[in-house]
Amino acid sequence: MGRLHARSYRAVPERYPELRVDPRLVVAADPHEAAREAAVDHLGFAEATAAWREVLARPDVDVVSICAPNHLHREIALAAADAGTPFWIEKPMGVGVADSEAIARAAAARNLVTAVGFNYRHAPAIAHARGLVRSGALGRVTTVRAWLLADYAASPDAPLTWRYERALAGAGVVGDLLSHGADLVQQLVGRITEVTATTSTFIDQRPVPTRLGVGHGGHEVGEELGAVENEDHAAALVRFGSGAVGTLEASRVAHGPRAEYVVEVYGTRGSVRWSFERLNELRVADERGGYRTVMAGPEHGEFARFQPGAGTSMGFDDLKTVEAALFLGSVLTGEQRAPSVADGWAAAAVGEAVVASAADGGWHTVPDVPGTTYDR
Repeated sequence: MGRLHARSYRAVPERYPELRVDPRLVVAADPHEAAREAAVDHLGFAEATAAWREVLARPDVDVVSICAPNHLHREIALAAADAGTPFWIEKPMGVGVADSEAIARAAAARNLVTAVGFNYRHAPAIAHARGLVRSGALGRVTTVRAWLLADYAASPDAPLTWRYERALAGAGVVGDLLSHGADLVQQLVGRITEVTATTSTFIDQRPVPTRLGVGHGGHEVGEELGAVENEDHAAALVRFGSGAVGTLEASRVAHGPRAEYVVEVYGTRGSVRWSFERLNELRVADERGGYRTVMAGPEHGEFARFQPGAGTSMGFDDLKTVEAALFLGSVLTGEQRAPSVADGWAAAAVGEAVVASAADGGWHTVPDVPGTTYDR
């Protein structure tokens, strides 16, 4: 993700010339020498260091990206807030809702603009769906469905990285994928107020790595097995403040889907359906029945900045470029344009309620979080 942040910063001047900004990649921090060399040799950073605190101490660093493992998010983000440095942070913001709340409150106390990595909300088709939902074109929203199914951990031979340790990652697929689902449905429909849920760990042991890779790949493993401490699958029933009801599901061990991330919104006059696997399309139904496919085009969201006309596709990296531009635009204007750390806290609050409900089987209230952007 750090590599993607670097590419996204470099893409902003071309896609968003009106910002009149040309980001300079000053310094990258990583404990691994090979990653530091790649940051300089391939990503365009002027230099690299093993110590992240050196980045915040630099007077020529205006903003930072936080792409470290979950357990480091709180410490780094609080240090950035204390230094008065705006930051773009990946989700989940820490190992639990307490970390996310601390980060959001620290940023608010310093009146910092921030960004959090909810990139799927930036798809032009999602912007069109939000417009239809919020304008009342679908009538009164009744039900919502979202599922995020992936296979990155489907093999029992996948290495036991930090993602499977509760102290380092917190929850498993709840923070990794369900948080995106929570953000998407709240972006479209409004706040989730209650949840009841179940979670499961289907692969409870994995081989211990003998050599670390980057992200989900490049690891080597031995014969020693270690315990998986968090969930592979989560499913939740949710209630919204509007009175709508819905379901959220996420899995990291689903054989078949590679990145099947889908959201559906049903109303009294129509419905919409979006899939990340076809991110440039929106399926729309009205009172006549049946779906028609709307291709994302220049009239939808940020599409015109990337492609000249409908049918020519945007991709995943483009969504992160939108996020980078929103972050830098927020910094330059002082106006919160990007999804904020309050949105990260709100998604974590849903996740915390999911985990609590899975433990006791009851309905759990999701607290209202101040400063979210999904109702703007």
